[in-house]
Amino acid sequence: MNDELNPEERKILAKFERGEVRRVSDIGRETAIARDAARATFTKTRRVNLRVTERDFALAHARALEEGLPYQTLLSSVIHKYLTGRLIERSR
Repeated sequence: MNDELNPEERKILAKFERGEVRRVSDIGRETAIARDAARATFTKTRRVNLRVTERDFALAHARALEEGLPYQTLLSSVIHKYLTGRLIERSR
């Protein structure tokens, strides 16, 4: 079965096997976030070119993989949440 997986799926499987995959605490909230992101994907009216550092790009790409979203959708969501005051900073 592992031979049928693409590289991204192999990474996910490896994380699962190492115990790094965790269940979300609020599936309803996560579903709503994904639904909003998907809805926003189809309602875009402007294209924006944005230059970011290689490090920020890599971090955004990695986070998008974790969330199961295209990185463009993730970045669009972050910008939207910031502009609407819904982006919440959390301490690490």
